[in-house]
Amino acid sequence: MSYVALYRKFRPDNFSDVKGQDHIVTTLKNQITSGRVGHAYLFCGTRGTGKTTVAKLMAKAVNCENPHDGNPCGECPSCKAIAAGASMSVVEIDAASNNGVDNVREIIDEVAFPPADAKFRVYIIDEVHMLSIGAFNALLKTLEEPPSYCIFILATTDPQKIPITILSRCQRYDFKRITTDIITDRLEELTSIEKMDVEIRALRYIAKVADGSMRDALSLLDQCMAFHYGKRLEYGMVLDVLGAVDTEVFSRLYRCILKQDVRGCIVILDEAVSQGREMTQFVNDFIGYMRNLLIIVSSDDPWSILDVSDESKERLIEEAEHSDLNMLMRYIRIVSELANDIRYAASKRIMVETALIKICKPQMETDNRALLDRIRVLEEKIEKGIGPMAMPVSGAGMMNMNSVSGPQSVSTEQTVALPQALPEDIQAVVNNWSRMISGMQDPAVKSVLKNTYPSITSDNKLKIVSHDGVNAMRLDSESGRAAIKEAIAKFTGKEVDFIIEAIPSDGSKDASNPNILALKNINMDIITDNREETDYV
Repeated sequence: MSYVALYRKFRPDNFSDVKGQDHIVTTLKNQITSGRVGHAYLFCGTRGTGKTTVAKLMAKAVNCENPHDGNPCGECPSCKAIAAGASMSVVEIDAASNNGVDNVREIIDEVAFPPADAKFRVYIIDEVHMLSIGAFNALLKTLEEPPSYCIFILATTDPQKIPITILSRCQRYDFKRITTDIITDRLEELTSIEKMDVEIRALRYIAKVADGSMRDALSLLDQCMAFHYGKRLEYGMVLDVLGAVDTEVFSRLYRCILKQDVRGCIVILDEAVSQGREMTQFVNDFIGYMRNLLIIVSSDDPWSILDVSDESKERLIEEAEHSDLNMLMRYIRIVSELANDIRYAASKRIMVETALIKICKPQMETDNRALLDRIRVLEEKIEKGIGPMAMPVSGAGMMNMNSVSGPQSVSTEQTVALPQALPEDIQAVVNNWSRMISGMQDPAVKSVLKNTYPSITSDNKLKIVSHDGVNAMRLDSESGRAAIKEAIAKFTGKEVDFIIEAIPSDGSKDASNPNILALKNINMDIITDNREETDYV
């Protein structure tokens, strides 16, 4: 006899073998036992959760000559005929390939005749949402008032596509995704029956990849056992067959991202590619890894939700201590966009590399989450002893990014004498200068203000300096001043007097208009080096 796939070989032959659907099984068994069987049922749920299996079991049970506690006996002629697919009273129809009006009319014609070899005539219509509108309309009257000996069982993975007139005539049962624990226990039970030597960790990973589908889990187990026939099936072997990556690799990758180590990320990706890992699976699994971190960061009791090993738990806790909610949301957004695009990409590796570089370089984005990630990195640098260092200032009072090879202090020639202590209000404005600009609502004022810098007058008032006379006039307009006042008030809680001044770009008046941001005796909240751009230049 030819080999039979595991999902076919171990298809449940009674309701007690149906796993993860107790709420449905109990209801149907009670209906069968009490004789209160309905005329139309709708089984909804994702693939591999038992819809067709339960439909066939019900067809057996209602026609069984010796039922026991709602279960078919499996021994009577009716049960054997239905199991072998030889019963004329149980008809299984694939609506995907039989979706026309003529196909439904054939059913309507047959319904008029009572079954010859069973108690009930049962029609199981799989993927019923694929029927055409005309076919649904033809089925409508029969579905509402079928003969007493006729039962319709409709199964679908997409109930939203079924007309409400059909839905209202059926008892609806929603099949849940089967949990990882239940799938793992079932796989362990079946491997024991088959005398397979399998590592429990390997079974658990197969159950996780199956994503709630028992059929998918059995198919994956079949595939893995065939690849390593005659050997003990271990976790690493399953990863090889499925093209997946161990969580330890994702831990290393995430730690490189935290350090903004682009080279380290590319090296880890190169290792995965050289080992033949599938990039789509790699991306989806990495999203799942960051989802676990997100739950740890945002939940008071994450371990009641997460299902991870003790080894992974220690790594996740350590990484969660260096993560925050906004940062993880940004990472997941970028990688989720990648997962959506990579399915149709010709160069998947390049797309993954691009996304990793984008994650490691928050200065490439301008939204608030990217800004918060930049601040986090800078704060960590300061905590490690990298003090607030300012970039050299060019003759125009602007940062000369091309002439600097690394963080340097301001030279003595460029240091301008300031009052011993700046007023508290001006310090608040200076310390939040780039954030103030980023948070402005008026895009025109925001764009112009990026090309200015804060200074101070002789009587300790805030001065906003521009090297462009036209831009200075725009800022000094009524709308410009109102927008600046609103932005300053957001960080100081009060109105701060300021003046706007345009000076020549030749540097002739720079000494009397010091750029406070460039002076090292001001403790700025955003420090830049030769790898980062600033918002205020």
